[in-house]
Amino acid sequence: MHWFAWWPTLIVLAVAIFTDLRTRRIPNWLVVPFLLIGLAASPWRHDWQSNGHGFGWHGLGQSLAGMALGLLINGIPFLMGWTGGGDVKLCAAIGAWVGPVQLFWAMFFTALAGGVIVIGWAACHGLVKLIRKTGDLISGSKQRLTGSEPKLDLAYSLSRKMPYAPAIAIGTLLSFFAR
Repeated sequence: MHWFAWWPTLIVLAVAIFTDLRTRRIPNWLVVPFLLIGLAASPWRHDWQSNGHGFGWHGLGQSLAGMALGLLINGIPFLMGWTGGGDVKLCAAIGAWVGPVQLFWAMFFTALAGGVIVIGWAACHGLVKLIRKTGDLISGSKQRLTGSEPKLDLAYSLSRKMPYAPAIAIGTLLSFFAR
């Protein structure tokens, strides 16, 4: 992996984590320019060229293949409602910078990191609920104990979605170190 792809990817991942944790969104103003610059710069990447210098169509092909793989791998979970559009666009943009082989490994490690984060997320939310119920029991707050659980609706389910940019960042970074 060439240093040229490391530093912009790290910067974008840091901003994506911040915005995803804060707002549960990965903004287009971050991802779209990152994707376009990755595509535009790819023909001049020396590590993707067969002759090692000048303009290379092979580099553009690598970038497009990485972008397509990012869309394909993340498009299915998006269609199932498991991830958001920002996650899909972020992975496609990362693919444009790192290429298909590197992106495959990044997505493999992202799935592992995501699994660990989901288990922690579920445990944390379950623990918070358990502590609240225990506090209600100790304090004698019967209204909370006997009252029905809040009705599950779309607004409630959206507030419970887990931000996935941290898993994408961890997976991408692990793929950098694994190569």
